[in-house]
Amino acid sequence: MDAMPPDLITKAAEGDVRAFEEIYRRTSGFVYNVALGVVRNAADADDVTQEVYIRVHRNLRGFGFRSALKTWLYRITMNAALNACKRREREAEKNVHDEVALEQAQVEPSQGASVEAGERRDKVAELLGALTPDHRACIVLREIEGLSYEEMADALHININTVRTRLKRAREALMERRERTGKR
Repeated sequence: MDAMPPDLITKAAEGDVRAFEEIYRRTSGFVYNVALGVVRNAADADDVTQEVYIRVHRNLRGFGFRSALKTWLYRITMNAALNACKRREREAEKNVHDEVALEQAQVEPSQGASVEAGERRDKVAELLGALTPDHRACIVLREIEGLSYEEMADALHININTVRTRLKRAREALMERRERTGKR
């Protein structure tokens, strides 16, 4: 995602629909991918993306350029994605059948995608699924999106030492899972 021109953000904050549409066009893929990495479900990622842009539309006037737009979007997206995960977990606890339906509805390789790419995507989804939502968010932001620890701390609204701790615990959990399953 390229840096967003400040005048475009200002115009969108003042109600310019075309400016807001341009921001959406430039950033929606990024927001969707971050959400998908956390929620692990295309339908939920769509919902999170929609929720993010509703929040952006409502709160863009208060943006104030205190951080980069990308960082602000990360923060909103991560909060929305983590909330979606928590909502989903609560719903699954109420109804075990919903959990089975969610697992069956998860990502299948798209037409035209190679079987190998689909298997790799499934393996990544399986590994991410073994983590808590907080640990999953840290792994996605660091390993998939390539954020620095500082950017992660800002996006997640947590202390940088908490970022380091969560990443360490997430990596340990992944290694433990690998050792348990005997896969390398």
